[in-house]
Amino acid sequence: MSPRLPCQHQPSCPTVDASDREAAQPIAHYPEQGWTLLCNGVLLFEDTGEFLPDGSVVSPHRPLTGCAA
Repeated sequence: MSPRLPCQHQPSCPTVDASDREAAQPIAHYPEQGWTLLCNGVLLFEDTGEFLPDGSVVSPHRPLTGCAA
C-alpha cells in the first residue's frame, strides 16, 4: 500500500480517528456505484457504511426514519 499524502485542504480534513471523519473532503465520488473516497482514506458507502484504511469496517449507521404502525 502506498503511503498517504497529508491533507492539503485548509482547514485540514478530520483524520480517520476523528469522530467527524465523514466530514473530510471527497477525492473520488461514484454515485452510480454508491461510494465516495474521502481525503482521509475512508471509503464511504451510500448506506452510510464505511471501510477504513486499516481494513476495518463500520456498519451502516443511518438514522431510523418513521416507525411501524
